[in-house]
Amino acid sequence: MLARRYGLWALIGVLGLVAVLPLPDFWITQLNYIGLYSLVGLGLVLLTGVAGLTSFGQAAFVGIGAYTTAWLTLNTGMSPWLTLFVGLAITGVSALIVAGITLRMSGHYLPLATIAWGLSLYYLMGNLDALGKYDGLLGIKGLTILGWDVGQGRGFFVLSWSVVVLASVAILHLLDSRAGRAMRSLRNGTQMAEAMGIDTLRYKIIVFVIAALLASISGWLFAHFQHSVNPSPFGLKMGIEYLFMTVVGGVGHVWGAITGALLTKLLEDHLQVLLPQLIGTSGSYETIVFGIILVLTLKFLPNGLWSLVDRHMPKPQRAMDWAQALPLSARTKPEQGELVLDVQAIRKTFGGLVAVNDISFQIKAGQIVGLIGPNGAGKSTTFNLITGLLSLTSGQVVFRGKTISGQRSREIASQGMSRTFQHVKMIPDMSVLENVALGAHLRGYKGVVSAMTRLNKDEERQLFKEAQTQLERIGMGAYLHEQAGNLAMGPQRLMEIARALCGDPALLLLDEPAAGLRHKEKQALAAVLRQLQGEGMSLLLVEHDMDLVMDVCDHLVVMEFGTLLTQGTPTEIQESPAVRAAYLGTEH
Repeated sequence: MLARRYGLWALIGVLGLVAVLPLPDFWITQLNYIGLYSLVGLGLVLLTGVAGLTSFGQAAFVGIGAYTTAWLTLNTGMSPWLTLFVGLAITGVSALIVAGITLRMSGHYLPLATIAWGLSLYYLMGNLDALGKYDGLLGIKGLTILGWDVGQGRGFFVLSWSVVVLASVAILHLLDSRAGRAMRSLRNGTQMAEAMGIDTLRYKIIVFVIAALLASISGWLFAHFQHSVNPSPFGLKMGIEYLFMTVVGGVGHVWGAITGALLTKLLEDHLQVLLPQLIGTSGSYETIVFGIILVLTLKFLPNGLWSLVDRHMPKPQRAMDWAQALPLSARTKPEQGELVLDVQAIRKTFGGLVAVNDISFQIKAGQIVGLIGPNGAGKSTTFNLITGLLSLTSGQVVFRGKTISGQRSREIASQGMSRTFQHVKMIPDMSVLENVALGAHLRGYKGVVSAMTRLNKDEERQLFKEAQTQLERIGMGAYLHEQAGNLAMGPQRLMEIARALCGDPALLLLDEPAAGLRHKEKQALAAVLRQLQGEGMSLLLVEHDMDLVMDVCDHLVVMEFGTLLTQGTPTEIQESPAVRAAYLGTEH
């Protein structure tokens, strides 16, 4: 994320040159349009590139900003600068309503819903007399700043691109923050994020609203640049074009939005002149070319054109300026031997299938309990019932004296229960340090506005100090700045444990942490588990590696076909004929 800020200085330098160079008015006008498109694209970087949500309805939010300022300035004489805030308010409310309905959907339903939203607003704008129907509203005044008429040339260029730069800086700050890490976790599904205590629906709505507000600002600027508005620039075609620009430029990169807007606008203008000459008849043939470009980009360059630049940019390490940061507040830990977890006859059915059948066991403070059994015994299902990823059919789970049955996984995490996953879940393009800091999400409180304005610096230092502490605690201090996706399986497993420890848990649940590890990596894992136990940590371990289980566990719970087969010490379990029968198919 820090490397991308080189692009900011490059952009400011180029814009400064353009502002003073004697370029023709035509090119200044083109750059003004590119700036307006870039604002919408920046919102789509957050929405689609970061959060993984596809919207074809951003042009509708541009229309809200444009029509709000047009109608108010023409009919009430309100200052254009005041209409900006009115438009943002209307856009924000509209986005909240649309997001509240559509973001609960998944798969193809969300894009379809945004298409419906865009079409609805387009036809509404085109059929209201107050908005001039399809002729629109004319005679909108231009913008002035302290009596200076911004106009449509260089003055507007400076204003519009200043807004683009400020928006880019704000988004870069946001993505490099507690809230930004939560947003970046959305793209890889919600299970891991919710287990870290992140309210995924809330953050999806926040991202949707921010993208809509950026589009509304673009619409406000557009109305005063054009001096008129009509429904045409706010229809579904333009909504698709905004998404096209961002994907081709690089939907995962802030500077990809600007790159895409620049290339699309310039290419469109040239194709509109060139293609009719080649074909011999007029028509919107550039749309065909754009379709081909999009298919080729998705096939051969799925991360967009900017990814070619980004991979060659320097990747400086984060400045480790948190040595003097105050420690995060810690929760009170249970006393040695205190009952931490009480699983009481939990049951889970899927239709007629009984996956977990009345399982009961307990974990006390400072104890490592192993949950073992053959494949298909129901171990992972039991694990997910305890952590709230699955709902109970019957029974209850009591954690530190409080019933947590029926609570969401993020609510359970907030009470001091952290977990890892059978298949490592992480954000590959973030550093190890950032991935681990995500585990401390519930221990911070700074939100989006603080992140954008960099008022969260002290808290960020605290979070990174905690992440470094946990990485060093398990022997991964040398991997702080390594990109998580570059790690081998063993370090990835340990990184997940460090992330879970960042939540300051009273109980740590590990789901097959030795899966895929080599012998020495398993030895290192066993050492980490013993170290955690020595520090008073309680652990629940789901594992197939019997050598590891027998080595580190104090108590074992054995499952077979969803039922409790037996439980006891490792020695008792090894000597049990029933356990040998379950694993080997015979008592001999």
